[in-house]
Amino acid sequence: MQDLNTVHSGPTSPGRAVVLLAKSAFAAAPMREMQRLTERIQRQRGPGEHVVFAFSEQGTPALRDVMLELRDAGFGEIVIVPLLIPLEPSFHLWLGRTLQRWLQEAPGAWPSIHVSPPPEEAPGLDGLIGRLIEHGAARPAVAMPATSLPDASLVPAQKRRVLVCQGGPCNAAGADGIWGHLRNEQERRRLRIVGDGVMTARSTCLGPCNLAPVLQVFPEGTYYGGVTEAGVDRIIDDHLLGGRIVAALAYAPTGRKQSLRS
Repeated sequence: MQDLNTVHSGPTSPGRAVVLLAKSAFAAAPMREMQRLTERIQRQRGPGEHVVFAFSEQGTPALRDVMLELRDAGFGEIVIVPLLIPLEPSFHLWLGRTLQRWLQEAPGAWPSIHVSPPPEEAPGLDGLIGRLIEHGAARPAVAMPATSLPDASLVPAQKRRVLVCQGGPCNAAGADGIWGHLRNEQERRRLRIVGDGVMTARSTCLGPCNLAPVLQVFPEGTYYGGVTEAGVDRIIDDHLLGGRIVAALAYAPTGRKQSLRS
């Protein structure tokens, strides 16, 4: 079995890029936090390396966009550093498969790509957590709010729902990346207020595990299998906005087991 810590070896050229990989960010503040961290690590590593950050799920910049930009910039090596605790056992599996798919979908002179081990394996982590404990104990205690929090909610008007499966096989097939791309496009294209309006959510197992990664579109209840970022784009254009099911990616309930079509 291929070592997923070294996904691909391409032609060697000077320069290493480091990608600090976080999971997701929904607002400007955490993105600025990642930017500050990136600048600190850049100063520490020096001019011989180029340090950037990316998100594996929702957030800008997305990992896929960053990887393509680094490839086109001519770096000889890319090291991805997941800043995730805990790191799910399937993380390296789906990341490796997703990277391999991107290599196939965007052929060219890719650099060598490496993925670092989980943060919990870092030898200095215990000392870092100890210092955080001491710093936390020195900060002011959390106070009760002076006024009660609001308890009212607005019922959403959106008519369409998209569920992205988060079952084991789908996660292993890269569902996290598909979810992130869908959420980023939902924000970028303002899908909540365009057309019938779209709400998105992650779901436990949707059923057809062999069609992973799977998502389902309502109100029709259409199942889509083997979905990639390009597939998400087609589903948005044709189904969510155009009302036309994408037949090439859709799987109707037939009462018989089905496999992914090539």
